[in-house]
Amino acid sequence: MPPRTPRRSRRTLPAMAVAAVLGAVSLGAPSPAAASDAAAASADGGYLVGRGIADVTGEAAETGMMGYSSFDQKTSGIHQRQRSRAFVVADRSTGKRVVYVNADLAMIFQSVQQGVIARLKERYGSLYDEANVLLSATHTHSGPGGYSHHVAYNLSVLGFQSATYRAVVDGIVESVAKAHDDLKPGTVSLGTGTLTNASVNRSRTAFDRNPASDRAAFPGAIDPAMTVLRFRQGDKDAGAISWFATHNTSITNKNTLISPDNKGYASYAWEHDREGVRYLDNTPGFVAAFPNTNAGDMSPNLNLKPGSGPTEDEFENARIIGERQLDKAREIYRDAKPIGGGVDSRMTYVDMENVTVSGAYTPDGQERRTCPAVVGASTLAGSVEDGPAIPGFEEGTRTPVAGIIDALRIDTPSWLATCQYPKASLIPTGLLSNVHPVTPKILPLQIVKLGELYLVAGPGEFTITSGLRVRRTVAQQLGVPLDRVLLQGYANSYSQYVTTPEEYDAQQYEGGSTLYGRYTLPAYQQEFARVAASLKQGTALDRGTTPPDESGRQFTFQTGVVYDNPPPNHSFGSVMSPPSASYARGATATVEFATGHPKNNLRRGGTFLEVQRLVDGTWVRVLDDGDWATTYRWKRINGLTGTSKATITWKIAADTVPGDYRIVHHGDAKNLLGKITPFTGTSPVFKVS
Repeated sequence: MPPRTPRRSRRTLPAMAVAAVLGAVSLGAPSPAAASDAAAASADGGYLVGRGIADVTGEAAETGMMGYSSFDQKTSGIHQRQRSRAFVVADRSTGKRVVYVNADLAMIFQSVQQGVIARLKERYGSLYDEANVLLSATHTHSGPGGYSHHVAYNLSVLGFQSATYRAVVDGIVESVAKAHDDLKPGTVSLGTGTLTNASVNRSRTAFDRNPASDRAAFPGAIDPAMTVLRFRQGDKDAGAISWFATHNTSITNKNTLISPDNKGYASYAWEHDREGVRYLDNTPGFVAAFPNTNAGDMSPNLNLKPGSGPTEDEFENARIIGERQLDKAREIYRDAKPIGGGVDSRMTYVDMENVTVSGAYTPDGQERRTCPAVVGASTLAGSVEDGPAIPGFEEGTRTPVAGIIDALRIDTPSWLATCQYPKASLIPTGLLSNVHPVTPKILPLQIVKLGELYLVAGPGEFTITSGLRVRRTVAQQLGVPLDRVLLQGYANSYSQYVTTPEEYDAQQYEGGSTLYGRYTLPAYQQEFARVAASLKQGTALDRGTTPPDESGRQFTFQTGVVYDNPPPNHSFGSVMSPPSASYARGATATVEFATGHPKNNLRRGGTFLEVQRLVDGTWVRVLDDGDWATTYRWKRINGLTGTSKATITWKIAADTVPGDYRIVHHGDAKNLLGKITPFTGTSPVFKVS
């Protein structure tokens, strides 16, 4: 029996460990609406296809950001808004349908899945549920957090942030509703290719422990595969989904502006630059999603350090890595071939802390078990390639979350340390969740069939080799080619990492963050095989035990907005620092405004800024805060008096049309009685030449 790991100092370790933790069904009878779709089917069958996009941007100032576990990283404005992209595909011959969502978020937490499904059921009855709705995240680390119902993922954000949670859930539901309303007869095409200059293996030590048969599948120690679905409505292109494995972490933990990072840029560049989509126009247009797959050990930082590679400019890196994904996706898209086959889905809930794993799935052929969740010591180091280690608190330091940290100061019992061996156990979160939800226990395992493509929705970050093993298991069970099965990571819930048993033994960051022990991956293989068998046989699948709704047990240490005051001799919206009289193309225009706190109104579906051009005597919006070339920064001037300013910048592109321009700021101010009043400020006119 392996020895119990030595206990470490209890004075500073728990706070450090908690900070580290943070980083990191069958379908029934068709509903009346589905039956109506089936009745309308033409003789040649086919699909109904719909797409939609909506804003999911949360609180743009003084809210902790999700992904890097940094207590100091708080939002201070917007570089680009976050969006949810949804596709609905219905089989016209059977009436069955599936929903696919990819959102510019760090994770899809269990709280989000529960909120979205509840809202969809209110709106559509039994048409959409946990089984046929797949929710996934791009895994950007540059967005506001606090939208989980589990302590581990809210602690560095100072608890649950209800406004951000509402923005996320409302935006996802809105995108699905738009896709639902957009359904039209259409086709789906599939293409594949490889991309080798947008990722690097950040955990090579662990990867190299895998058997040669696994390593041979990835000669460069990366997963270069890109898979693209092309959607058309009649004879018009409607959208695309382009899967590729790379962390959405080109932008580092030093950044405090909301950004969808490299994958968000790829979506924006295709939609906005290539297809002419203007988000605030609120009319259907091309939707381009760039989801992740098994990206657990794939970094976009090609020089294996944060913000480095291909250049030393983190935002330029996000653009370049995004552009590389976009260029390859469009190439594959052009050659994609139409596919057939129905749509279907299965989902079950599994208690991942209590799975007995058959020897058919374990490396040694012996029956094994998963364990109650434990965060390992190596989680503390972080991923130095994407985000540096998190410093601990000095002895005697008190924080707003000190009481929570104190509650986590319990030892890992010897039986659990043995179960988790060789992990050096820090926090037994699985033992704490009976007191308060710390990390998830019951997880959704789902497979969605989209014609010839199967999406295995994994609620975590799978390394490329763990993803490969799940794909092999499911492909064998379904009897389909391996390249027709994708591991869709960051889906429906979040439970940190999934490594192979061999990678787990290395106890790199990813292994230390594999919550349920050495046999987590074999458990997933076994349970996904069960889901795949049900899908193939067309049989009903037991949903299992539904995770509890933890919304009533949330806390927050984040204070709200008390009141706003303009600076002396200014009113809200007045210009504090005007632009220059003229700018050459390639220059940056900057304007400062007296403003209120952006938490007063998130302006979801709107904007905090506009760049306007004078066209035939009328001011026309040409850019807003969802555009790559603009930034909106909020800064508190005096907390006691409630004064703050907004700094708006516009990097004027080389192809900008010469003419007269102005910058407009939209904001909201709160008075001492709590009344919130909108305002608008406008800069002096300036020329671009």
